[in-house]
Amino acid sequence: MKITPLEIKRQQFKKVMRGYDPVEVDTFLDMLSHELEDVLTKNRELKDRILELETQLKDYKNMEKTLQQTLLQAQETSGKEIENSKKEAELIVQEAELKASQIVDKARMDFSRMKEEISNLKARKESILSRLKVLLASEIDLIKALEIDEEDGSRQDSSKGTGKQHLEIDEILKKL
Repeated sequence: MKITPLEIKRQQFKKVMRGYDPVEVDTFLDMLSHELEDVLTKNRELKDRILELETQLKDYKNMEKTLQQTLLQAQETSGKEIENSKKEAELIVQEAELKASQIVDKARMDFSRMKEEISNLKARKESILSRLKVLLASEIDLIKALEIDEEDGSRQDSSKGTGKQHLEIDEILKKL
C-alpha cells in the first residue's frame, strides 16, 4: 500500500489517556509528510531524467550503429578503390612495358635495316670505285697508246705538243 504525503497529513489517531503527545506526533507527521513529498518529487525528477537519458542513450546507440555501418562502408569502398587503383596501375605498367618492347623491337629492326643499307652502300661504293678504276685504267691505256702514236708523230713534227698533257694525267692517277 502506497502512502502519500497528503494521507500522512490527514491521518488522525485516537486519543487515549496515557498516549503520545498529540502536538509532538502532529509535528513529526508534518515533518515526515514534507520529507516524503520531497523524496517523491526527487524520485519523479530522477525517473524523468532516467527516461531522458535512456532516450539519449538509444539515440547515441543508433548513431553509433550508423557510424559503424558508415565506417564499414567507407573501409569497403576504400579497399575496393585501392584494389581498383592497383589493377589500373598494373595495366598501365603492362601497357608501358608492351610499348617499350615494341619501341625496342622497332629500333632493332631499324638498326638492322640501316646496317644492311650501309653494307649495300659500301658495296655500291666499292663497285663504283672498281668500275671507275677500270674505266680510268682503260682511259690511261688509251692515252698512253695515243701518246706513243703522238711521239712517233712528234718525232716527225717536233713543233706540235709540249708534253704538258702527259704530266697532268700522271698527277691525277697518283691522286687516285
